[in-house]
Amino acid sequence: MPLKHILITAIRGLRTHLTRSALTILGIVIGVAAIIIVMSLGQGAQDLILDQVSGLGAETVVLRPGKSPTDITTTIFAQSLTQNDIEALERKQNVPDLVSVAPFVIMSDPVEFRGQTYRPTLFGGPAEFIAGLLKLELADGQLYTDADIKQKARVVVIGNSIKNDLFGNSKAVGEQIQIKDRKFKVVGVFTDSSNAGGFDVDNIVMLPQTSAQTYITGTNYYNEVMLRADIPANASKMAADIVRTMRDSHNIKYGDDDDFYVLTQEDVIEQIETIVSVFTSFLVAVVAISLVVGGIGIMNIMLVSVSERTQEIGLRKALGARGVDILRQFLTEAVILTSIGGVIGVLIGAGISFIASIVLAQTVAENWSFIFPIFGAVLGVGVSASVGLIFGIYPANQASKKSPIEALRYE
Repeated sequence: MPLKHILITAIRGLRTHLTRSALTILGIVIGVAAIIIVMSLGQGAQDLILDQVSGLGAETVVLRPGKSPTDITTTIFAQSLTQNDIEALERKQNVPDLVSVAPFVIMSDPVEFRGQTYRPTLFGGPAEFIAGLLKLELADGQLYTDADIKQKARVVVIGNSIKNDLFGNSKAVGEQIQIKDRKFKVVGVFTDSSNAGGFDVDNIVMLPQTSAQTYITGTNYYNEVMLRADIPANASKMAADIVRTMRDSHNIKYGDDDDFYVLTQEDVIEQIETIVSVFTSFLVAVVAISLVVGGIGIMNIMLVSVSERTQEIGLRKALGARGVDILRQFLTEAVILTSIGGVIGVLIGAGISFIASIVLAQTVAENWSFIFPIFGAVLGVGVSASVGLIFGIYPANQASKKSPIEALRYE
């Protein structure tokens, strides 16, 4: 039988049981839609984070406590970066390519003003460096200075949301807020940054790192240190100098593990891509299981269809149809059915991803963009067709083996 006739016959068979066909492909639709959503949002998140990392500059090297980025416990609780390390790194003979060092203390203590409480993210670090890193601009006042850092001045620059919640329409600059049991003078207010770069920068309080250590944490260690080389080409060499200097500073013997780790921009990008890839692959694998379950459902429905259409099969065989023609018809029905489910799943998944991207751009990061995963779409439709082919073989084979005489007697 010509392929054209097989397709027409298969489509007629599906249209005869339209409701059943729709319910049969529901699992395929959901599975493929989930693949598109996961890959679209995963790629969007990866591109956003990579854009942020690129903003640091290829000349930037990050120094963090802990044995490695994957050793979460030691990274969170490690206290291995101190002012002694900063001073060692700043010595020209140790790291000759270094042009600037920015140590950070990150906290989450509540802020109080006249009985009102606000829980922001507290950044202790060099004002100009943080403002430049997060692309912040001042709406009022000024940034604190290097002199304020040296003097451990109790001064802060606050985000726009904090200003609005604590001060309303009143002027915030010149007022004092309380962090723990200390008063800090507001010297500047940032403009509304609409989550610039993916950070909730309207919800930050920025203060000198020395003040944060003295009056808030009561410790002398840092959560992170950012270092900049004179030119991007020297970043890798500088990273090696940082490792050597830190091992000397911490008296780490040859063969012993470091209690810190260093990341260049390339390292950070590679880690992000690996994490997103593993996470996406895991979710796609979970979704693949649902597609297999959907395939089993299709096989069951096709077996029911073969049983119900026994007389039709017998009549066609009596009129000269071969067993292979019957097999092709039912196999084509299964493939068409699952392929339609795949296409519908792609469209629904793309629609949901598009809407989610708009919401995320308004709530998380204004530069979050919608990405249509072409590979995911091809994969989804291809896998759907394969599911129909694989799980349609057995029912189609059963149909092709029916005896025309016995089939015509079937009631």
